[in-house]
Amino acid sequence: MAKLRKKQGRTFVALPFLCLSLFSFCSTTESSSPQPASSDRNIPLERIRLPEGFRISIFADNVPNARSIRRGDGGTIFVGTREDSVFAVQDGNGDGKADRVFTIAKGLNSPNGVAFKEGSLYVGEINRILRFDDIESRLENPPQPVVVHDSYPSDEHHGWKFIAFGPDGWLYVPVGAPCNVCQRQDKRYASMTRIKPDGSGLEVFAHGIRNTVGFDWHPETKVLWFTDNGRDMLGDDRPPDELNQAPQPGMHFGFPFCQGGDISDPEFGKGRPCSEFTPPAMKLGPHVAALGMRFYTGSMFPAEYKNQIFIAEHGSWNRSVPIGYRVTRVRLEGNKAVEYKVFAEGWLQGDDAWGRPVDVLIMPDGALLVSDDELGVIYRISYLR
Repeated sequence: MAKLRKKQGRTFVALPFLCLSLFSFCSTTESSSPQPASSDRNIPLERIRLPEGFRISIFADNVPNARSIRRGDGGTIFVGTREDSVFAVQDGNGDGKADRVFTIAKGLNSPNGVAFKEGSLYVGEINRILRFDDIESRLENPPQPVVVHDSYPSDEHHGWKFIAFGPDGWLYVPVGAPCNVCQRQDKRYASMTRIKPDGSGLEVFAHGIRNTVGFDWHPETKVLWFTDNGRDMLGDDRPPDELNQAPQPGMHFGFPFCQGGDISDPEFGKGRPCSEFTPPAMKLGPHVAALGMRFYTGSMFPAEYKNQIFIAEHGSWNRSVPIGYRVTRVRLEGNKAVEYKVFAEGWLQGDDAWGRPVDVLIMPDGALLVSDDELGVIYRISYLR
């Protein structure tokens, strides 16, 4: 079975400078020719099971460690990784299959998060946020990044970030717990923070979030919804991963005191009953590693999918019977999550996982992109009327 990769500290060399700091990595941008977005690899798409009428194809399969994905205003798909690079993928003729891959930057510190605002690409490293201005006109000659904010914790454990701009114009940046389960005095840990686009005004928006690597805002209510990964070492079947919603700032979602809404933590739960905290909007599978999520805002899929939630489940790493490695759907009725079911599966074959979904993205034509860091692939799921 595929194992989660743990990012180790390393030294990056960027001429003419040497970058030797353990927690502050160097970014190198350089002129480079685009690479083909497709290869001749045989990827077994026939193993993927989808509802009737849907099909899966390869959008790009030359994007190593593809994780968070975000679309620029000009149609470029920006891709973060947990290695050291950020990529840009283009579908020049709009045929649903990418043509070119550009390397935007190298030598970064797990640049998992990507966001886009007013022509600029924002990149979330473990301890800082960078900005690449006017990026879509400079893919072959990227600018040196502007450091927007550089005071986030440097812990690698749950330090990689998913980032996104909210309807309020602020950049939302989570800080995971630097452990399986623990309590830290620094209130930024196990939280959702937000900053202004210039990096100022940092505040904690929500507490008690162990590790969210995916969130989105309801297209009508503008309420924040997010996934959260439950703690380990309580057995195969508990706690569940979570889908939560935060209609207002200041809410607490339980970690480390309460797991999954109703499980008192054996180490930290004494004296802090679960009734103190906001329960999940929907309990997800135990240890499925629910990561990227988006509301479906397209018009390609059948009407019942409108404003429903897709979640990429990366898959369990220490469960005796593997689970996850799929894309799931949460059905809403009004503002209430009422059903959780599998949408796309087949990356897990018995105990062997040949692919691991990480993030999802709705395209203007209504197709759903799914990134896979195990294979370095971005899939495209479409619906044939």
